[in-house]
Amino acid sequence: MKNFFLIVVLLFACSGPSVKNVRLKPLKTSDVIVAFGDSLTVGVGADPSSSYPALLEKQINRKVIASGVSGETTSKGLKRLPQVLDQYKPSLLIICEGGNDFLRRSSEKSVKNNLRAMIEMAKEKEIDMVLIAVPKSESQLTPPSLYEELGREFGLPVETESLKKIGSDATLVSDPIHPNDHGYRLMAESVAALLKKYGAL
Repeated sequence: MKNFFLIVVLLFACSGPSVKNVRLKPLKTSDVIVAFGDSLTVGVGADPSSSYPALLEKQINRKVIASGVSGETTSKGLKRLPQVLDQYKPSLLIICEGGNDFLRRSSEKSVKNNLRAMIEMAKEKEIDMVLIAVPKSESQLTPPSLYEELGREFGLPVETESLKKIGSDATLVSDPIHPNDHGYRLMAESVAALLKKYGAL
């Protein structure tokens, strides 16, 4: 029986932080948020004023910098991130990457490793983070578990539902990959709700 309890204690100790216990630092109105990613951050498929970073900025009354590059993979994002962090010095970083890796059939392991390196880079600068989980394809709308695994590993909030909902509703997409104006609004609302849930707002 003693051995059983010891195993249970060790399992809890090794499981990493629970996302349920995570709290983001409250954002002041002067704080800057960087939305970092690929074409989903650029807002391809909608008017620039309807991209999710632009809509999020209006919803939460905080400056949101849209730092997106269409076609970017996580390996390229990892190389680009240091300059972005140094330039904008954000209090919060929202990472939405992986879709282009999946289109190129890159391994989930490489995507996870690149995202982990981005997270570690931001953590060194004491920047809070949120991950947006990206589905692998239009036919596989449930995002791979790597996003939630990273969330548990580093104690980060992970938004897992918006892109899955958007991809399954023809009225919310402009093409098989990108949301339309209504889809990006749902995406922004989902991120805002996550920020409120974890104490940033």
